Amino acid sequence: MAENVRISIGTIRKDANEKVKKFLKDGLTEDAAKAAETDIQNLTNEFSAKVEKHLEVKEKEIMTV
Repeated sequence: MAENVRISIGTIRKDANEKVKKFLKDGLTEDAAKAAETDIQNLTNEFSAKVEKHLEVKEKEIMTV
């Protein structure tokens, strides 16, 4: 299950970065594009960490039962 979530997060990140590139072609400034890519990466890292933390908790639950 965690692997499916990781894949989904990666797919969402890829789609968001592709939209940023499209907006860049449509006139978005280079600075705004870089800031958006940084925000996307930060969100990706945040949610990936949450998945890992949740996985650790679940693994501990399983091991104690």
